[in-house]
Amino acid sequence: MHSFAIRHLVEKALYTKQLTPDIEEQINSELSRLGYISEVDYEALELLMSEMDEGRIKLVPTVR
Repeated sequence: MHSFAIRHLVEKALYTKQLTPDIEEQINSELSRLGYISEVDYEALELLMSEMDEGRIKLVPTVR
């Protein structure tokens, strides 16, 4: 992935109105890979958490 990858993953979650296990895993992998978070990505994650708190984004459980 390229710079601001987390922002793009958040955009995907906002578009689908779902935070899937796959998106969450990709965000965590990108954070681990980078070892830091850019201001743009940080703001995107803040927006995602806010939208989840407001109930506009659903956390989709892992299907097993």
